[in-house]
Amino acid sequence: MSTGVNIVGVGMTRFTMHLDKSIHQLSALAIDEALRDSGLAKTDVQSVFFANGAWGIFEDQHAIRGQCALRPYGLLGVPIINVENACASASTALYMAYMAIKSGEFDVALCVGVEKLASTDKQKSMEAFTSGFDRTNLQQTFELYDQLNDSFQIEMPADDGKGKSKAMETYGVMARWHMSKYGTTQQQLARVVEKNRSNGALNPNAHWQQALTQQEILNDRLISYPITRSMCAPIGDGAAAAVIVSDRFLKRMSGANPISIRAMAHTSGHAKQTFEECPDIAERLSKIAYEKAALGPEDIQLAEVHDASAYGEIHQVEALGFTPEGTGGEFVEQGKSLIDGDLPVNTSGGLIARGHPVGASGLAQINELVTQMRGAAGKRQVPNDINIAMAENGGGILTIEEASMTISILEKK
Repeated sequence: MSTGVNIVGVGMTRFTMHLDKSIHQLSALAIDEALRDSGLAKTDVQSVFFANGAWGIFEDQHAIRGQCALRPYGLLGVPIINVENACASASTALYMAYMAIKSGEFDVALCVGVEKLASTDKQKSMEAFTSGFDRTNLQQTFELYDQLNDSFQIEMPADDGKGKSKAMETYGVMARWHMSKYGTTQQQLARVVEKNRSNGALNPNAHWQQALTQQEILNDRLISYPITRSMCAPIGDGAAAAVIVSDRFLKRMSGANPISIRAMAHTSGHAKQTFEECPDIAERLSKIAYEKAALGPEDIQLAEVHDASAYGEIHQVEALGFTPEGTGGEFVEQGKSLIDGDLPVNTSGGLIARGHPVGASGLAQINELVTQMRGAAGKRQVPNDINIAMAENGGGILTIEEASMTISILEKK
């Protein structure tokens, strides 16, 4: 089943603190690699979809970010579409490029996601994350968290980490709800990190390349109970890129190693006030994606999901239908999401280990899926051939769910 849209090249920088590199330089490194991988030249590019979330916060560059970033690269004179959609910026850029090629408007599109979050000014780094909240209703959001907390029947330490990270309090309150309703444990959250840090240790592009024990994760500084510092994605920089082409252009290419985009879906959150109010955004969107792909969750052989915190992965494996609701912790604990498990999840290390430069993360997920599907992931290569894979990339926060989300289903041609 083909939609006529194919990924022919991927590239990315290492995700880390690139204090010595600019947005322009990081973009160029990722684009160079993606073009080399595709066998195409920048003169073949007919359109660019440029994703970034926080350049304006750090350097006051707004409005024409893609044009400014690509000017020194010499990639002007084609449509450059700027995309800002919080942590889902890069996957949204891919979605827009996918629609543009599927419509027949273009045959070749370059997608780029780039971010610089590391700064000597830590306040700006944190602002880059909280800018993904509804700032008009920010106080009401945190008041809602307090109200929800009163309904949870779980034992908490005297210092629950409130005030240490407003951004991570979102994941803290969601994790506490899950613990209260389903008996999920902090140890299960630590198992997510243990797995992803182990995967990241095998990934030369990962921010964290050192494994951690479960005890080290549990003993780390508390951010928002049950979330410890190790359970959070790090602040860093990086860029990722992908070249996508139409079927008709692919026929003209020689030596291509394409991966087909079988389906994509994108939506926004509902700003729910309770956890039971309506189906979760990932649950709703995955049903749309599965229907478009004529597949079900049982057909997915590999997944990259948005684990900005360890709870994120536990939640997403449930919402995407990989395991029944309430059993995400057991899914991880039983080893089902390991590289050699039933359904490998976040073989790249996920956001927790690979890193989370906001505007680049969605394309980094695609990079990992394509690399694995080509059998080129080296020491972290999954043992089985992968024909169908999924990426889920959420962005921003509206009360207790993501403000935006993209799901991509890829198929080996």
